[in-house]
Amino acid sequence: MRIAILGEDGGRVGQFEQALADFGLDWEVERPLDPAHALDACEPIDVYVATRAQAELLKQVRERHPSAVRVLLVEAEQETDVLQALDSAHRLLRVPLDAGELIEAVESLADLRELLGNADLKRRIGAIGSLPPPPRVYIELTQLLRDPEASNGEIADVLAQDPAIAAKVLRLCNSAYFSGGRQITDFRMAVTRLGHQAIRRLVLASETFGSIQSASRVDRDALQDRALRTSRLAGRLLAGASAELAVTAGLLSEIGLLLPGVGADGGPHYAEAGAYLLGLWGLPMPIVEAVAYHHNPARVRSGGFWVTGAVHVAFALVTGTEVDEAYLRTVGVHDKLPRWREMVAQMADAA
Repeated sequence: MRIAILGEDGGRVGQFEQALADFGLDWEVERPLDPAHALDACEPIDVYVATRAQAELLKQVRERHPSAVRVLLVEAEQETDVLQALDSAHRLLRVPLDAGELIEAVESLADLRELLGNADLKRRIGAIGSLPPPPRVYIELTQLLRDPEASNGEIADVLAQDPAIAAKVLRLCNSAYFSGGRQITDFRMAVTRLGHQAIRRLVLASETFGSIQSASRVDRDALQDRALRTSRLAGRLLAGASAELAVTAGLLSEIGLLLPGVGADGGPHYAEAGAYLLGLWGLPMPIVEAVAYHHNPARVRSGGFWVTGAVHVAFALVTGTEVDEAYLRTVGVHDKLPRWREMVAQMADAA
């Protein structure tokens, strides 16, 4: 494996090379003097690691070398930019570069790519026929919300493009999960009360559970109910921008159940099928990863409790399935489980 590290201190890159030797990993580290030269390497580079100053370069890597893993190093105070940064990077790590964290991140992402690139999974999903297209209104909203000056009126105009989705969004706004007690009757009021990110999630829920045509006999209302509860709890288990990733991943955790033939007669597991679909839609890799492994979070080799762990806990507590307590001990959050169980009970009482 060849790794290009761009813009990081040479001493820390040396520490990373030493860690590779200590772990017995035969990875080759490239340190181009001119970061742009990394795009034109004679031999293919498997992993690009860049600091925030080189973030634009990762966008070029995405276009020219889409199969390469892209890791962005960010300062703690830059975490608010996490969602935009994930347009160009598969994974975010904190600076200064930690050799162990980078090794775990690269290995974990390689495992996920191997899963989603599995020939049998592709063949079985390909046999489904026409896969659902990316949620159009959700994508338009996502692009609009990248502009910090986006107004509530502009967002309402996007919602109004699809009356069926707009009607369902208003219905969800007035559900027990989002209602503040006063009936919401128009889009501008919904955007004002709930905020931009909540509206975007509502649109995603509407398009996912209402627009995908499926031959399966899934109870869509029950599925959406579980998704909303999982989403809401997952977002409460993390802080900052990471919570938004967990909210979206929780909402989509069972999307694979909507695909016909999934989980039956030797077909692909719904989690893998759902992750494959989201990968095709171009959603951020932490969301794809969480959907793929929400039943088995220990498959994600990382040093802490992040999106996959939050979705696993939320899904298990909402659905009454078993929580992987050994995993929680490994990532150092097992002591929080009683409090998380109380959250679920409180959410049930509030509903």
